[in-house]
Amino acid sequence: MDTEFINSIEEDHINAHTLKPQLWVELHADHLFKYAYRRINDEEVARDLVQETFLAALEKVSTFKGDSTERTWLTAIIKYKLIDLYRKKARTTNRIQQSANEDDFFDPDLNNWKKEHWPAPFGIEDQDPLNNNEFKQVLQQCLQKLPALWMSVFTMKHVDEEVTDTICKELRISSSNFWVIIHRAKVNLRSCLQKNWI
Repeated sequence: MDTEFINSIEEDHINAHTLKPQLWVELHADHLFKYAYRRINDEEVARDLVQETFLAALEKVSTFKGDSTERTWLTAIIKYKLIDLYRKKARTTNRIQQSANEDDFFDPDLNNWKKEHWPAPFGIEDQDPLNNNEFKQVLQQCLQKLPALWMSVFTMKHVDEEVTDTICKELRISSSNFWVIIHRAKVNLRSCLQKNWI
């Protein structure tokens, strides 16, 4: 076999396990910032999370095995930083607050919305990018109005697409509590979107 070819394979294997922290800001900061900002909608906190991620990664350089790319590894670290933030926010919420009475919206006999509260079309069905961007901004504003725990649960479920068991474990809530929170978050988001978008 060609010695040069073997050497290049060995070099690639070594490089797969070698991190380049001096290039992290240039190569990964924007990606990590967007990842965090999309989930928390707070630029300052997103920047802090990116910095914390780089610091944590520097402390864990020796644990990097090269099983994933550098970016995937850093993204996993910021994901856990976000979960820690969600937990912290969840702890500050002592109890679930309900801003709207469920009986106002739902008919228990039909197990569905009352006719007068059926969701109206949101007007983004035409896939117009301008409308979609405006809708996303309004949705982010509505998400920010939710109690911290509700926002954390909703974001993990519908943005991060985490499974229910993981969310319950990470935020230390029961399964029944999870479903109550999701339900109430959706009711509140729907109400906020109808006031601010439609």
